[in-house]
Amino acid sequence: MFLERLAYYLNPKSLFGKSSKNSSLRFMHGINRISIFLFLFCLVVMLVRAMSR
Repeated sequence: MFLERLAYYLNPKSLFGKSSKNSSLRFMHGINRISIFLFLFCLVVMLVRAMSR
């Protein structure tokens, strides 16, 4: 279930699709997507730095 939700957040189709009418919920999901992308980016940077040492 967690991996399915993560795949949904990372899917570009769902980013611009119709969402709920509640604007607070839309903004919350947008912030969640941003935080997941930043987390994955930081993991990649840490991995690259660890491999280069």
